[in-house]
Amino acid sequence: MSNLKVYHYPKCGTCRNAVKWLEAKGHELELQNLFEEAPTVDELKELIHHSGLELKKFWNTSGDVYKELKLKDKLPTLSAEEQIELLASNGRLIKRPIVTDGQRVTVGFKEELYTENW
Repeated sequence: MSNLKVYHYPKCGTCRNAVKWLEAKGHELELQNLFEEAPTVDELKELIHHSGLELKKFWNTSGDVYKELKLKDKLPTLSAEEQIELLASNGRLIKRPIVTDGQRVTVGFKEELYTENW
């Protein structure tokens, strides 16, 4: 199959399910632990661009850090650039997993979305 880069957190059940699903389909995976190494600002800009999704889809809105920083109220006041810089500063803020082949990008894990893309 294809080589895919997966931004994930190994202890996340959703991420483990996504990795297991992709491996079962025969994909070669390059795994990047979001908590140890968040994507750079440039990587995030590229992922957002290729995903075709709104920037808000990249936020882990159920995460502790998101809640601690009260980002629900702060995000609307930040520019896209400021939001991307904030995402790049802490991988715990990023919705996971993110999967890319360099052209297509998916965020989160839904089997129908994966079947369609990967």
